[in-house]
Amino acid sequence: MPLPDSLQALAETSKAWPFEEARKTLARARKLGKTEVIFETGYGPSGLPHIGTFGEVARTTMVRQAFTMLAPDMPTRLICFSDDMDGLRKVPDNVPNAELLGAHLEQPLTGVPDPFGTHDSFGAHNNARLQAFLDGFGFDYEFVSATQMYRSGAFDATLLKVLANYQKVLDIILPTLGEERRQTYSPFLPICPQTGRVLMVPITPVDVAAGLVSYIHPDSGETIETPVTGGACKLQWKADWAMRWAALGVDYEMAGKDLSESVKLSSRITQALGGTAPEGFSYELFLDENGEKISKSRGNGLTIEQWLTYAPPESLSLYMFQSPRKAKRLFFDVIPKAVDEYLTFIDKYNGLEDAQKLTSPPFHIHNGQPPAEASPVSFALLLNLVSASNAENKDVLWGFIGTYAPGVSAQTHPFLDQLTDYALTYYRDFVAPQKSYRAANDAERAAIAELLGKLEALPADSDGETIQTEIYAVGKAHFEDNLRGWFQALYEILLGQSQGPRFGSFAALYGLDKTCDLLRAGLDDALL
Repeated sequence: MPLPDSLQALAETSKAWPFEEARKTLARARKLGKTEVIFETGYGPSGLPHIGTFGEVARTTMVRQAFTMLAPDMPTRLICFSDDMDGLRKVPDNVPNAELLGAHLEQPLTGVPDPFGTHDSFGAHNNARLQAFLDGFGFDYEFVSATQMYRSGAFDATLLKVLANYQKVLDIILPTLGEERRQTYSPFLPICPQTGRVLMVPITPVDVAAGLVSYIHPDSGETIETPVTGGACKLQWKADWAMRWAALGVDYEMAGKDLSESVKLSSRITQALGGTAPEGFSYELFLDENGEKISKSRGNGLTIEQWLTYAPPESLSLYMFQSPRKAKRLFFDVIPKAVDEYLTFIDKYNGLEDAQKLTSPPFHIHNGQPPAEASPVSFALLLNLVSASNAENKDVLWGFIGTYAPGVSAQTHPFLDQLTDYALTYYRDFVAPQKSYRAANDAERAAIAELLGKLEALPADSDGETIQTEIYAVGKAHFEDNLRGWFQALYEILLGQSQGPRFGSFAALYGLDKTCDLLRAGLDDALL
């Protein structure tokens, strides 16, 4: 999307990280005289796609969008590359029919049977899962399979370059390996013609011009001669990455911090092949609730499907946009906060100055065209409304919302309507099982009784700020040294949870009369 003239100059200096990355990529393209710019992301289909995979595509798309705003006349492409010719090293923990995979270790992922029984191979199954989600999210990309590229001959010319520079590649990689591994390392991995296994064996160049190498088969001891082209061999990881950059002319690819050294080595190999390494930056990894790295094979952390069961995709995009160089925990508890942060950013967007708009997350989430509004009710408020009303369908929630915000309906605010569905699902699976009411102590009972009297005296249509003022005043009088504890007590006693949004806002949404009923129940230990 071309930028308005008022924003174009600001984009040239914007400190938003997508624009910073786009400017680097544009400078590279101009230096190399490129007429088309290639963005790439990589996926290893050894396990089911997870949010980290999605995050790389989402973030790269944001950089691509920023690039197009800076250089609208320069065509771009986004390639989502699947390393599906890699050998299966271990059986993932989170797939059915694991014993089926165990018999096919070391075979290319596209040669391993599909344990789900839906595709020709495990690699094809995982590729399809990734593409289905990316398509559903509306990403503009081209899917490329390593297996297809190797076997079709599309990589042949660059594979011959690797063989021609075989010693240079060894000189780059060998110093990074231990002594034992140096003796067996080869950038080329032959594919066994009998078993289909990806063999990690030393090779000897036989005829560089013809692209022929030889190796000793680890089982038979026989010396076998094979071409490096046509899918008869594949490359080891770092050499493979470099070959791909050179063959596809990749201009930009980001990578996780754990691959920083690999990026450096692959960049040197690319240069040895006569190419130029792409631009990119190192992002921090996602962690699970225990602070451990998320792994496709272990299945810890959140899946793409899980997040989108409980929250809209915009909230996931926001999570990806924010602080990409900071390690973040990624588990179910972060979802409500991400949703409400998205709503807050949308609410504030139109009031920002132009320079601020370019650094605001909605600008990059929505490719420069964020919606005018999202929802007049926060996700946290909806969750508390479900909790207090024991609602099992969104019609109940809309009854409260219609009173709280006259003129707001599912038709006028479809995003809010979606949020009601998400709130019901999230509450059912995560909040309800953890609810634990407690009785008020003597000091809390006195404060709740006073608050009840004050709220009963308020007009029925009092807004959230008016109600919050009364709640705060009572807390100040009874718990001056622990106001936080006062609000926590209200949630624990009335809703069976330790935290929530502003209680005044919740009371206005739930209704003053029903809030007073909650307070009365909180004073009656027999109801707990």
